Amino acid sequence: MHHRLRSLLVLPLALVAVSATAQPQPASFPVTISVDASRNVGDLPPVWRFFGADEPNYATMKDGRKLIEHLGALKPGQVYFRAHNLLTTGDGTPAFKWGSTNAYTESKDGKPVYNWTIVDHIIDTYRAQGIHPYLEVGFMPEALSSAPPGTPYQHSWRPGFAYNLISTGWAYPPKDYKKWAELVYQWTRHNVQRYGRAEVEKWYFEIWNEANIPDYWKGTPEDFYKLHDYAVDAIRRALPTARVGGPDVAGSARPGKDESFQVVMRGFLDHVTHGRNYATGKIGTPVDFLSFHAKGSPVFVDGHVRMGIATHLRAADNGFERVAAVPELASKPIVIGESDPEGCAACPGPQNAYRNGTMYSSYTAATLARLWALARKRQVNLQGVLTWAFTFENQPWFPGYRQLATNGIDQPIMNLFRLLARLGPVQVASTSSAEIPLDKIMADGVRGAPDVSAIATRAADGGMAVLAWHYHDDDVPGPDAAVHLDISGLGADGARKVTLWRVDPANANAFTAWKALGSPLAVDANQYKQLEAASALTPQAAPDLSVRGGKASLEVTLPRQGVVLIEVARAGGTAR
Repeated sequence: MHHRLRSLLVLPLALVAVSATAQPQPASFPVTISVDASRNVGDLPPVWRFFGADEPNYATMKDGRKLIEHLGALKPGQVYFRAHNLLTTGDGTPAFKWGSTNAYTESKDGKPVYNWTIVDHIIDTYRAQGIHPYLEVGFMPEALSSAPPGTPYQHSWRPGFAYNLISTGWAYPPKDYKKWAELVYQWTRHNVQRYGRAEVEKWYFEIWNEANIPDYWKGTPEDFYKLHDYAVDAIRRALPTARVGGPDVAGSARPGKDESFQVVMRGFLDHVTHGRNYATGKIGTPVDFLSFHAKGSPVFVDGHVRMGIATHLRAADNGFERVAAVPELASKPIVIGESDPEGCAACPGPQNAYRNGTMYSSYTAATLARLWALARKRQVNLQGVLTWAFTFENQPWFPGYRQLATNGIDQPIMNLFRLLARLGPVQVASTSSAEIPLDKIMADGVRGAPDVSAIATRAADGGMAVLAWHYHDDDVPGPDAAVHLDISGLGADGARKVTLWRVDPANANAFTAWKALGSPLAVDANQYKQLEAASALTPQAAPDLSVRGGKASLEVTLPRQGVVLIEVARAGGTAR
């Protein structure tokens, strides 16, 4: 085995072992969560149902197809998937941070040649499971790239290499904007013919990715606005009712990103509202939604991972604030086009050792709750929060990449989304004695006491669900939270069925099961079945609630990094 591969296999696992080193544990600490089922907070849109990845071709492979099926089942007909490289030149062979479809080439005399075979196969795979594209129009086909002569087109980046090595010929503006526009027009026209107008009207169309950083864009901001204008005009010529937006710029998670975000985001918002359209000559560019990225910034300190939830939330709030400041756009839907604990799904490193276990799932629960709260605070229309994670085909088990499944086995983070899918559409009031307030978590993260809090929802059938989590930025052991849950506003007296769904170190967790098997580099068929069983999210029975005067209470133990969904059936019903 090569030294590099051996280090990729061992490093993340060793780090997890360090962070999980046994420590003397204090007694559990008490937490009171109070829910008033009669007091509405507002609608709770299922913003979490968006996913994406750099590598589009993985979706059509065996493990990719299995995961696409699981994603589609989360919320049938309402899940979206975004992928880079849908117009990149190549034969469709996937690699880290790479993919291709060969959609556009040119004949010897410079005439366009369109070939939709590979990209159709990718979108067909989504649609077979009811998933809609969040269609990223990019990257630049080789025949259209304005890259200087001698610039390589496909990068040779691999995990551990400097990130900027990904930026090669695909990242340049087109040398002919009319040919670029015609490509986008023909692709949109083809999609309408293949999938039907009603279906394509449900898609999100956005142009390029993170054009505010040189890793992804080798032009100026104005070059990007021009690229965007020509593409949007082409889309709308093919489908006047298409949902178009952008700019999906990188947020301020990493050093140096904040300034570029502010410059390009501000410039984009000004351009689409008051600038002269490069394609039409008119003032303004159609925009149906706004998008940007928000990431955290984990570090490795004192032998363990320390997450950066504060950075993540501040980046999101920067985007909300920027959109809200433009009156013409303030009410437009917003999609956080990538929302993750850090920036590179395929990049290894000690700071990323949170990915296989329950730090990832508890972090995401705590983050989503604050994103909903921030959207209300800023009075913006948050419609999507896209998790940039999928799977990496034919890789070692639990290699430490940011993914939802490994070798076809769902990781704990995937089960968090299954819990989110069980929440109702209306949020009701809840408080926790151990909740970290929004302003404090944005300023300081969760570095002192842990954040033990909840979101409560009411379903249309009268039942309710409480999602509670136990989160801390530091990936180190800690005591359980002994949660006392008080619920009021339950209505008629009587017994109510209760069901618990857990994602924690001992439940719905294939990573724990894999380590118990000895962390094998390869598993046999029997071990695979064991891991599949360990990854399953399964209901746990709980004593019935005794409702008196519309009130009831129960006790729940919530381990560190644990998430639990508590479902309470409607009067006379059973927990769904």
